[in-house]
Amino acid sequence: MTGVTGDAHFTLDATDGRARAGCLTLPGGVVETPVFMPVGTAGTVKGVSPEELADAGASMVLANTYHLYLRPGADVVGELGGLHDFMRWRGPILTDSGGYQVFSLASTRDIDDDGVTFRSHIDGSSHRFTPEGVIDIQRRLGADVIMAFDECAPGGVTREQAARANRRTAAWLERCRARFEATEGDSRRPQTIFPVLQGNVYDDLRAEQVEAVLAMGDWAGFGIGGLSVGEAKADMWRTLELLDGLMPRDRPRYLMGVGYPDDLLEAIARGCDMFDCVAPTRNARHGTAWTRHEGQINLKGARFRLDKDPIDPACDCYACHGYDRAYIRHLLILGERFGHRLVSIHNLHFLLGLARASRRHIRESTFTGWVRSWLERYRAARTPRPTP
Repeated sequence: MTGVTGDAHFTLDATDGRARAGCLTLPGGVVETPVFMPVGTAGTVKGVSPEELADAGASMVLANTYHLYLRPGADVVGELGGLHDFMRWRGPILTDSGGYQVFSLASTRDIDDDGVTFRSHIDGSSHRFTPEGVIDIQRRLGADVIMAFDECAPGGVTREQAARANRRTAAWLERCRARFEATEGDSRRPQTIFPVLQGNVYDDLRAEQVEAVLAMGDWAGFGIGGLSVGEAKADMWRTLELLDGLMPRDRPRYLMGVGYPDDLLEAIARGCDMFDCVAPTRNARHGTAWTRHEGQINLKGARFRLDKDPIDPACDCYACHGYDRAYIRHLLILGERFGHRLVSIHNLHFLLGLARASRRHIRESTFTGWVRSWLERYRAARTPRPTP
């Protein structure tokens, strides 16, 4: 593949219902899908080294254009060899466009048909993002996969508001594609650009956007935006089922910003291939961990004060191999960063393992039954226990 598809190549190896298993080959390496991509917002996954990520099974990570643009700056990253050298991560990297972060700054940004003017959350300084500028920034960052600039309408918007965001997203995509093609060769390695499909929970707008994006030509993959932004879960699942029937089968589908265990599996069951979320490390800083047989637990709870079990007895991660709940609770109560690190490593290992298990079950044609029983057990365990 050339042009907007870069050196990306995707093969779909197996299916079970809507669930898919495949391989995405990029300059940085081969990524087996479904895949969870840990989020290294500013060039690091909080508290976790690249070596620990690789040991946990990570094959691809995500970095954020908005945050890297503000600090240290795309030119600095470019001068230092691009994100792979800067982060010391040798596998594939995806950068989002920064659009979601900009649009979340609703009180400090102004949007028009040309782009977005916003104020930095760090010092209040004024900045401008346009489709062309966002492509230039990501060219300098040098990730394997870069995302087009889009307008992400929040949950609960009217159909008219969602339609306006769609129109801008489509217009900006044309400009992103033109800039991407005009700057081919400017990055240190071949890059691939994914469009972002918007439309909120309106079926007709989703269908119209897919049609418009496909009319622009070939794409190596597709980002699914505008979900997990406050809409009802039933609307999210319905929208994914709709998109599964509209998107090309031979291209990966990246569901942006989704990564809680049950959401991950529900989305895999509806044909999604790639995921990212800050939840594993963000939850860890609050003491929240995921387990196979107890669901989601908060290790700050008093019931763990004398608990000598690991976070998850069924887990073989670094944290579970060497530390018990009582000690980790002690660290968390004191705010010790080592406690946050241990829970982060476990949560990442848990999600990466869940994606790996999904791949295996899809290839063995056992996914449908396995995921149903897994979700039933997890949700039953997550139900709050009655107070004695």
